[in-house]
Amino acid sequence: MKAVVYLVLATLFWAGNYVVGETAVKSMEPLALTWWRWAFAVVPLLVLAHVVERPDWRAVAARWRILLAMGCLGMGAYALFLYGSLQYTTAVNASLINAANPALIVVFAVLLLRARPGRRGWAGVLLGLVGVLLVLSGGHLDHLLAVRFNVGDLLMLGAITVWALYTVLGRRVRLPAIASTAAQVVFALAAMAPFAAVFGVPLPAGAPGWASLGFVVLFPSIGSYLLWNAALRTVAPGSAGMFLNLITVFTALAAVLLGRPLAPVQVLGGVVVLGGMVLTSLAPRGRTTPQPPAGSAIPARPPAGSGVSTRAGRASD
Repeated sequence: MKAVVYLVLATLFWAGNYVVGETAVKSMEPLALTWWRWAFAVVPLLVLAHVVERPDWRAVAARWRILLAMGCLGMGAYALFLYGSLQYTTAVNASLINAANPALIVVFAVLLLRARPGRRGWAGVLLGLVGVLLVLSGGHLDHLLAVRFNVGDLLMLGAITVWALYTVLGRRVRLPAIASTAAQVVFALAAMAPFAAVFGVPLPAGAPGWASLGFVVLFPSIGSYLLWNAALRTVAPGSAGMFLNLITVFTALAAVLLGRPLAPVQVLGGVVVLGGMVLTSLAPRGRTTPQPPAGSAIPARPPAGSGVSTRAGRASD
């Protein structure tokens, strides 16, 4: 239950990242916004990890390969793709493409972790996707046929691809959640440093820009990533991915708070999304999972309610 709360809060903060990020890219380039969000977040993350978890930093450093990969994917590439996308495409198109993320995570889990989603797992993915489409289209699904993809849409496809890989890799990290997140940020900044030096990363000029950056640092950067990585310690990637559909639902709720009307069919879509999450979280009946070989980083049995089982398989950095 705690993991579910973590995932819901993480997606709530990320929904804010869509809204605030769309404003922020008007005054900051994607590279500058990505660089400064992590530059301001890295010290609080490191201090928090040391005080709360007191990790063995040598053990953390020993996993540098996978932490570097996750940092480049989840902290660097994803943010760059997302903010770049918001410069060229509409929020509707970006949200529509993001709705494919849960299904893509399940596919990568099958390919890389040899996961075996049950019928309920696949049904939950499809149901969640239908719910998101209802929210986006207002019940007029034929409107989606008129969507034209541009450079921004292609960048968003890159964003969900790297996030799917990031989520699957997260199941292989056996480190304290805060320390893992902090280390990933350090590696992401190291990887982006040469680009920052060459292209420059100016700070925002006015108060609105600083307010947007502050929100992105506190909530989508520190809050969401800590909660997401903590949840991945007990939740299978496919099940966690289903919660990403809540980004669209929360975005719709934000529209209501901003005084924009919300059609009943969009409320229905949100209910369908939640139904898909519940269906995916139900463990398949009559399914057993073989034990992994000694030293495997993949758990012997997915957590109860994951809806996904995995075969034995060794993991490497």
